[in-house]
Amino acid sequence: MSARADRSLAEFARYASQNVLGMLGLSCYILADTYFISQGLGAEGLTALNLAIPFYNFIQGAGLMVGMGGATRFALLRGQGEPERARAVFTRSLVLALLLSLAFVLPGAFLSQQLSALLGAQGAVRELTAVYLRVLLLFAPAFLVNNVCLCFVRNDGGPRLAMAAMLGGSFSNIVLDYLFIFPLEMGMFGAVLATGFAPVISIAILTPRLRRPSLRLTVRGAGLGGAGRLAALGAPSLVTEVSSGLVLALFNFIILDLAGGTGVAAYGVVATIYLVVMALFTGLGQGIQPLVSTALGRGERDTARRVYRYALRAALALAAAVYLLVLFFPGPIVDAFNREGDPVLGQIAVRGLRLYFTAFFFSGFNVVTAVYFSSLERARAGFVVSALRGFVLIIPLALSMARLWGMDGVWLSAPAAEGLTAVAALVLLAPDWRTLRRRGRKADD
Repeated sequence: MSARADRSLAEFARYASQNVLGMLGLSCYILADTYFISQGLGAEGLTALNLAIPFYNFIQGAGLMVGMGGATRFALLRGQGEPERARAVFTRSLVLALLLSLAFVLPGAFLSQQLSALLGAQGAVRELTAVYLRVLLLFAPAFLVNNVCLCFVRNDGGPRLAMAAMLGGSFSNIVLDYLFIFPLEMGMFGAVLATGFAPVISIAILTPRLRRPSLRLTVRGAGLGGAGRLAALGAPSLVTEVSSGLVLALFNFIILDLAGGTGVAAYGVVATIYLVVMALFTGLGQGIQPLVSTALGRGERDTARRVYRYALRAALALAAAVYLLVLFFPGPIVDAFNREGDPVLGQIAVRGLRLYFTAFFFSGFNVVTAVYFSSLERARAGFVVSALRGFVLIIPLALSMARLWGMDGVWLSAPAAEGLTAVAALVLLAPDWRTLRRRGRKADD
């Protein structure tokens, strides 16, 4: 292995491992909520949480769209030796994030009951859902700003601090979840309040790094010129998160019809664990983004491809490890969230884990490839991959396969959509392969 390859592998290991650990901690937002709500509020609380979760995905998607798009442009400009323009991108991204947060704050303040009804919540579940939505949406500015700051700190050479901020926010969420739900008996309000405090704590941890000259705010970046370009580069991250929310909502409606509230609660267990593992794949993608974008800015395309291949191997290993875990130990995993020991809920969730999670063998490839395309400023290719796996394929497949095979059809629609998306991603990668073959022939000559 050459010295450059050794350096690329070391950088990949540092960025990817720290970002994966950070995303694992960040995903504990929902995992902790699911566990403590299931223990403190039972099946009704679990159903309400699952109905409200899509809005969490929407908020995260908006923040990652601005953060990943802006940070990609930031890394490219720094690689090209233009620090002033890079600082302007950071300022513009923060302004855009604050403006976008209004689209969540206003509905949260005035329309939480209506949104709960729209999601299908009824009776006591409707009130619990409305409480969760109201507080979550009012904290949207903190979530969006936190995502932007995390992405830029990572691209400014601070992956360890970004990891520490994500873990700090997540651990505070777990501790506050317990305190608010059990000793203080604050119920659903306490659960979502703990979640809302997490990005605030994360931003506080990042604050010293944000004072560096490379991230200094500038008047030049206060306008919205170029915001469309940032949004286009970050669109795959937006589509990934928003489509997760849409799919959760769609599956809730389908499963309500097929298996009632118990089925929705079972899906809540499966979906929560699924989102945690998907966060690890997202962490891999976000981990390679600074390396790929910086390499592109320096004109080192071979280095960018090498880092991408490392990420694909890591994604495949991660998928295999997780699937073996749910294949052999699904019962204990489900029992942790099944406080009442409902046998029907347990049976549905165990089968769901074994079928639904076969998607991971394609999901990791698709998520990493979409980020790779965006990091190379191939925004259209990245958007196509994210859209195909996010909603273009999964929605018609879920509806048709549920009609044909019931719950098994619901579970298998995800691996079917991810597999077809992987085929499309391979086609989009073909130009890179042709370039490599041409270079190889020239080297042989």
